[in-house]
Amino acid sequence: MKKVFTIFLILLLSKYSISQIPIIYKPTEIQFSQDKLKYIDTVVHRFISNKKTPGAVVLIGGKDKIFYKKAFGNSSVIPEVKSMKIETIFDLASITKPVATATSIMILLERGMLSLDDEVRKYIPEFFGFIDEENKTQHSKIYHLLTHTSGLPDYTNADSIKNKYGSPAPDGAIKIIMALPKLNPPGTKFRYSCLGFITLAEIIKRVSGHTVADFSEKEIFKPLGMKNTTFNPDEKLKALCAPTETRDGAMTCGFVHDPLAAVQGGISGNAGLFSNSEELAIFAQMMLNKGEFNGVRILGEKTVDLMTNIYPKVEFAGRGLGWDVNSSYMGQRGDIFEIGSYGHTGFTGTSILISPKEELFLIILTNRVHPDGKGDVLPMRRAIANIVAGAIVRSE
Repeated sequence: MKKVFTIFLILLLSKYSISQIPIIYKPTEIQFSQDKLKYIDTVVHRFISNKKTPGAVVLIGGKDKIFYKKAFGNSSVIPEVKSMKIETIFDLASITKPVATATSIMILLERGMLSLDDEVRKYIPEFFGFIDEENKTQHSKIYHLLTHTSGLPDYTNADSIKNKYGSPAPDGAIKIIMALPKLNPPGTKFRYSCLGFITLAEIIKRVSGHTVADFSEKEIFKPLGMKNTTFNPDEKLKALCAPTETRDGAMTCGFVHDPLAAVQGGISGNAGLFSNSEELAIFAQMMLNKGEFNGVRILGEKTVDLMTNIYPKVEFAGRGLGWDVNSSYMGQRGDIFEIGSYGHTGFTGTSILISPKEELFLIILTNRVHPDGKGDVLPMRRAIANIVAGAIVRSE
């Protein structure tokens, strides 16, 4: 009887132990149908032929590899024709917002130097709040700026800044913005606002003592080895830049296209960053790896999660902190990629899309504003996203 009980006990303990052993599922590795990816060529060449963009660079990558990269068409057609290359540097326009400005804010957050719930006036006392019908003032917080829910207008006239403060006027834009009446109470309406990110750059400057350009260079781009990612490229890098439009009788190349960033001298929180596809891929891999690349940690894992999911206090906006998740601006996701992918676009024709679920990213860089500002790549982004999503296969 004792022997039977002992055997029963052994079997029971064995069963219990086995049930506690975690089942390890080997993740499937993402692969692509090369036949389907060929449709990228067809789409891009069609947009080039229809003069919607002079050229493009398309790059698809994962957490630790690049699956596809190709340059199409030309980077320049005026004043001379130059072929597009993988190493061509682009004016990223509003991709500056998540990559430089929002990431810098989150680094300061992790260091205990500010809080997302801090009112903007804590750092910029001159920043006006929203005055309601009862003459009470409601004040915007940092998370309102990051999610475009601060009540600020979307833009303001750069010429008015130039006329009042001259050009370049590094502090001219923020002086105008601080005094602008807010259009609605903070946290009640989504309005995509370049002015909010110019304000965030001012907060970075006042908290850290450095401009957004210097801070992001020191804390993000240099540690990641992004040597060609910068504000105001030097002459060596300008030779690699894709031009944008003619301004003041000359083709703009290597200087920011955005008027508000330009009047500030090229350094701004809303635009002004330049980079190429391979270096933007390094940043995307850092984000996919939850804040770390090649042994260098830029952000904490929880910080990346917070940035790249819809911020719950203003869920209606569909925005993360600096990143777009599911707002009306997220057409670049296409029809197949899941909600939960995040990204951003730039006015000059640039875009980045990151899918944590599929562990991949898609970068499409164009200078669609060259040479006359009439290009349009919105449908192209959507089409390429659908091609990439449809080409995904898995290997066990």
